[in-house]
Amino acid sequence: MKLNPKDLKFATRVNLNELLKSENRTEFRAAVSDNLGRKRFFSPRMVLVAAAATDFLGTFLVGIAAAWNHPGVLPTVPWALYASVMLVASVLLVAFVKTMGLYQFGNLIASYRKLPKLITAWVTTFAIVISWIFLLKIGIEVSRVWLTSWAVAGLFFFVSWRILLGAFLRRLNHDGHFNKAAVLVGGGENAAKVISVVENSKESGVNLIGVFDDRDDSRVPSVTGGLFKLGKIDDLIEFVRSTPVDTLIITLPTYAEERIVQLLDRLWILPVDIRISAQGQKMRLRPRAYSYIGNLPCLDVYDRPLGEWGPLFKSLMDKSIATVALIVLSPVLAAIAIAIKLDSKGPVIFTQKRYGFNNELIEIYKFRSMFADEADAHASRLVTRNDGRVTRVGRFIRRTTLDELPQLVNVLKGDLSLVGPRPHATQAKAGAELYEHVVDGYFARHRVKPGLTGWAQVNGWRGETDTADKIERRVEFDLYYIENWSLTFDLYILARTPLALITTQNAY
Repeated sequence: MKLNPKDLKFATRVNLNELLKSENRTEFRAAVSDNLGRKRFFSPRMVLVAAAATDFLGTFLVGIAAAWNHPGVLPTVPWALYASVMLVASVLLVAFVKTMGLYQFGNLIASYRKLPKLITAWVTTFAIVISWIFLLKIGIEVSRVWLTSWAVAGLFFFVSWRILLGAFLRRLNHDGHFNKAAVLVGGGENAAKVISVVENSKESGVNLIGVFDDRDDSRVPSVTGGLFKLGKIDDLIEFVRSTPVDTLIITLPTYAEERIVQLLDRLWILPVDIRISAQGQKMRLRPRAYSYIGNLPCLDVYDRPLGEWGPLFKSLMDKSIATVALIVLSPVLAAIAIAIKLDSKGPVIFTQKRYGFNNELIEIYKFRSMFADEADAHASRLVTRNDGRVTRVGRFIRRTTLDELPQLVNVLKGDLSLVGPRPHATQAKAGAELYEHVVDGYFARHRVKPGLTGWAQVNGWRGETDTADKIERRVEFDLYYIENWSLTFDLYILARTPLALITTQNAY
């Protein structure tokens, strides 16, 4: 699906041809970004797994409800036997639905057209369950009233749930939540071929937004295959920071190796999938060497960190642990707040702007460790040993990292994760140079959410960064974490964090 300029919501009436001129392309990009909004991409595979899990759990729970609400059954229910029957039925239902192809995304969306098959799957499941009960000669222990009420109520639930799910998914699909937003890097003839292949694919899974190319309009036209050239590569980086782009497709031919390497050196810091189009290349690899966007063969270069399921699992773990931690540590938090208030005048909580995911600015919370009139909101001056700006209580909570505990609230808000690269202040420096000027690819650490603790911190890289080597080593550990992330890795870092806090020679 190509972006139709007629659908763009401009704040004022403008002439599209005027916007396409180089001097107005910034305004045009902003209009495109506003039109797309911040639509969240939902992986169809995640939807399929969620649907199967709900089918399983719903079948089981309806069985429990049927037993619980039947007065003649409840007092004498052999729950172990009933649980076994419900477990077998739930597993069989999911197996039959899968075998009949009803977990295919198109069939989920069009559930109302698949009602005969859905009913068949349910009836077959219970026919087998009843046969199983008969063959095992356990029918005398299983209430026929319960089994009948479960079968009838369950069928009603199953069909109703699938109809509602289909309607919900159709709405999300209409709004484009199941298609990744993709932009082309490189215009011209190669881009036109890529656009044609993707647009003629039955299901590409992407919405093509536009083209970015460093060449001017005399070499690459402002419109390629119906897609507009939105700017240069530097503009693309800014565009991805403000727009929900999921995939970059490099359309340059694979023999343009030097140019592709130059592009990758600039683009790898972005939290997106990066693919190189293999359309029309002379070198032929084995089919499994390619991934496909519709019918377009691609070479995978970079994948979005954490994959499709990682962010969901990580978020669930973050919020559950942060909630428990805030409850358990509430007396400690209260004691620190009282100590700060008694030690010096000013607010207990200090807020500071820092870089978050994808370079977004977030406001993090800390216990105030400096005198109120000495607070450095931009961290333009590093805290050093025996720094006169730090209060007595502040020295203790900084050394022990207790000043970071209010960031558990940031975790609940979704700004931070429990584990990840530590968020840095906007003006943080190594010596006299900003971090991004010291380390090549510094912003690649922002491809994931920052964290309360991280791989760099538990390996001793915390505290003052007065030399380039210290920030370089931190970034090195941060990038290792991103490339090797797993939930087990997160738990390992959390387990090591208390021990790492004992070493405080660089924190003051």
